[in-house]
Amino acid sequence: MNDTHPEKPGYTVVGAGAIGGTLAFALARAGHPVTVVDADHTHVDAIRTHGLVVARGGTRESVPVTATTPDEFAGPLGRVLLAVKAQATGIALDWIAPRLAPDGYVVSLQNGFNEPLIARRVGAARTVAAFVNIFADVIEPGVIQDGGAGALVIGEPDGAPVSPRVRDLVADLRSWGPAAASDNVEGYLWAKAGFGAMLAATALADAPMADLIDRHRPAMAALTGEIFAVSDRLGITLEAFDAFEPHAFRPGADPAARSAAFDRLTAWLRTQRKDRSGIWRDLAVRHRPVEAPTHYTDVFDHAAREGLPTTLLRTVVDGLRQLEGAAHEMSESRLDELDRLAQTPAPSLPLDPAQAEAVRRWLDAHREDMVADLAAYTSQGSASDDLDALDTCLGWLRGWLDRRLGEPDAEETLAREEAGDILVRRYSARDTTAGDTTARDTTTRDTTTRDNRPVLLLGHYDTVWPTGTLDTWPFQRDGDRISGPGVFDMKAGLVQAVWALRALDALGLPRPACTVMLNGDEETGSLASRDAIVEEARDSRLAMVFEAAADGAIKTARKGVGLFTVTVTGSEAHAGLDPTAGASAVDELAHQILRLADLRSPDAGTSLNVGVVAGGTRSNVTAGHAVARIDVRVATAAEQRRVGTALADLRPVDPRTRVEVTGGWNRPVFERTESVAALADLARRCAALLGHDLPEASVGGASDGNFVVAQGTPVLDGIGAVGSGAHARSENTSVSGMVTRAALAATVLAALALE
Repeated sequence: MNDTHPEKPGYTVVGAGAIGGTLAFALARAGHPVTVVDADHTHVDAIRTHGLVVARGGTRESVPVTATTPDEFAGPLGRVLLAVKAQATGIALDWIAPRLAPDGYVVSLQNGFNEPLIARRVGAARTVAAFVNIFADVIEPGVIQDGGAGALVIGEPDGAPVSPRVRDLVADLRSWGPAAASDNVEGYLWAKAGFGAMLAATALADAPMADLIDRHRPAMAALTGEIFAVSDRLGITLEAFDAFEPHAFRPGADPAARSAAFDRLTAWLRTQRKDRSGIWRDLAVRHRPVEAPTHYTDVFDHAAREGLPTTLLRTVVDGLRQLEGAAHEMSESRLDELDRLAQTPAPSLPLDPAQAEAVRRWLDAHREDMVADLAAYTSQGSASDDLDALDTCLGWLRGWLDRRLGEPDAEETLAREEAGDILVRRYSARDTTAGDTTARDTTTRDTTTRDNRPVLLLGHYDTVWPTGTLDTWPFQRDGDRISGPGVFDMKAGLVQAVWALRALDALGLPRPACTVMLNGDEETGSLASRDAIVEEARDSRLAMVFEAAADGAIKTARKGVGLFTVTVTGSEAHAGLDPTAGASAVDELAHQILRLADLRSPDAGTSLNVGVVAGGTRSNVTAGHAVARIDVRVATAAEQRRVGTALADLRPVDPRTRVEVTGGWNRPVFERTESVAALADLARRCAALLGHDLPEASVGGASDGNFVVAQGTPVLDGIGAVGSGAHARSENTSVSGMVTRAALAATVLAALALE
């Protein structure tokens, strides 16, 4: 008699990290054929050599699995367990979709809300929903640290009844632990969004999760409350899991029940072997971008549509972005600030949604006029090094500004001999809602506390594109996409600023006094305009810099930029006849370059690039002269001081040579000060009125906003064009983005006028 056992179904696990590796191990140990696909060659090689290893306490256990990289994989895909980071979902689906068998399916074993994206790419019928809360970490290539018990729930998307394939899948995954089937996976995902926000917040500091949650209960309750206010509005039934009881953290929950829920949650967390979150590990150990911003995209979008605040959640996400590459800045003071925010009533906007919507509708009705203006403006060549072209462009701008905004109350042209002139136009405040063109009636608002200084609308009209570029690459429009030299950086930004002012005037909405300031040498460092910008900023309430957005985000921090030249002087000699007589400047410069490399500090956000090296005259002559040109970027004033001091202290290794450092800091650091954060929050609340989320970003590039922030005036930067390709032939912007961004600028200005 022959015993026959049916072959167990096979699985392909895409992403063999903490979650994927844990489940792949369990399935393989239970006898299922398992293939893991991961882009990390080192991880894959280790699994091939030693098997997939899970460490528990002081023991390690290995199981054999097939391991491959995406490029090496051959054959179709059947049952796919997708366990990549949320931000990598689109890239993974690019690889999965053409290989997925007609009867195959993809299970989203990920954080966040990824099922809709998967369904769009492979079809709803080939999408399986899942909620996973597994405490594990990759501690070395091929080795997963088991962090303790967790939860796993599988179901059909959109609340469909539990299907046979879900039951089969759950039966197989019980080889890991308490897997379950449900027709309300969405309820688990929203509950985890609240719990996950707590864990994300703990990554702002370097301490155990349980302790931080326990010490900062006001922040944690308010944070989850923001998320559950959204889920309540959407009609989601939240589901409890592990020791997390979401109903205790909904807005309006009984304080005693919430306190008891905190007690149980923190006690349970203290029993887990893993005491810090995967987000903390990404920042502090792996030094890679975190996925939390992607997790909460849907939450922000729903909140914006429903008009619900997400102040704490946005603060957490922004804080995590700031810590990318700067884990040494983790601090519990960030959680103290969250506690303060949680206990401070959210400020209300003086505008209402109807006014914001009226602005958006008016601008949408004039989108073709905005496009026509951008086309005409783009046709004006304005290369930074062509003074005649800059002069012609500035003349066109004067006429266009007159046509669109009328004559200014005052105008100045600050002449510059070796750069484009600076145009300054001043427009008085308008408050037509009160029947007065200069200020609101004192019977309707207390004017004693109002800041009547103008808002500085700052931009530049020069571009990096050489004269003649328009001959081969003119303004082009293809549906919503516009391309052409300077459309993104930053001609669309100025068009948006002007149409924002027009919208307010046309609708009778108030605006503050505004100063439009345009310089013609920003792309070459603003050497001829810096002092004038700083002087104007001193007398301004704040500055709105209409530089392009960063993937739609405003810019609340920019690196400082230093441009330095290291010059080494040696002594020449015949390299063959008398090789010891000279002192090589090239050799000395090589020593100095190695010293310069030591100044880099990626964790602190400091980069140093030796971009140009030149030296010597002939191969048989000991070099008497050598030069290196250096670009330095720093994220903090402290790093700027450290690098500046180190450069000043450079001394020759060979005493027969001389080392000289020239140049300096082209732009100071643009740090996210409290006043910058307040402006960003105002802009976010205005964006919510318009029905969309507004992220913020820290970027490596500098702008004239760096000068303004450094002298003490708050800045809202990156409020310009939405698009990409700055300084490249792929430069583009969006027609719909012009409307959205102009509406945002108009709404911010109106809110400032009413504050």
